[in-house]
Amino acid sequence: MAGWGAFVAALLIFLLSHAIPARPAVRGRLIGLMGRGPYFAVYSALSLAVLAWLIVAAANAPYVEAIPPLAILRWVPLLVMPVVCWLAVAGLAATNPFSFGGLGRRPFNPEQPGILRTTRHPILLAMMLWALAHLLANGSLAHVVLFGLFAGFAWMGMALIDRRKAREMGADWPHLSRNTARLSLRLPRPWPRPWVWLVAALAYVALLHLHAPVIGVPPLP
Repeated sequence: MAGWGAFVAALLIFLLSHAIPARPAVRGRLIGLMGRGPYFAVYSALSLAVLAWLIVAAANAPYVEAIPPLAILRWVPLLVMPVVCWLAVAGLAATNPFSFGGLGRRPFNPEQPGILRTTRHPILLAMMLWALAHLLANGSLAHVVLFGLFAGFAWMGMALIDRRKAREMGADWPHLSRNTARLSLRLPRPWPRPWVWLVAALAYVALLHLHAPVIGVPPLP
């Protein structure tokens, strides 16, 4: 029972730590008291600490089978994670006025939206695919709840951010977003530059090597 108690407590703190600061009045007051830079630094550190606690609590929760531990499901993260790494790196490298993560410095060209032609939210899509892949490979009830929560957050985040950005951009939204999509099967135009593919491949290799010593579970079936 202690294991479930720790997991439920970590889950509630995780939800509250994201729900309360997301309220505009609360966030505005905290930024006013702390300053924008210190607020985001403290919030990021707190979020990472709570996330680490939640992951550890899920690993220590009593095992209750929710998805049968089929050997073939262990291959799902290995096949999905290259796509996750590519989306994450391409999303960080892009100029993205529609979502977070875009660190590109070139002006956004609505005629050549790049990865945003496939999704306006490459970081959130990467998170959703990562969560769903690991949900299938870790079929205990605690992990299904954990990864299902992450996937649900990512999916809802896409809709919420689109709604907010459309409101903020006003009349500019239809023009700027006309060649983008929340989620589609259209290929990026233009393709991300070659270094994006290289960094994504290196990130995947690093994750394979670090998974066992950091997470404690070997990634290979």
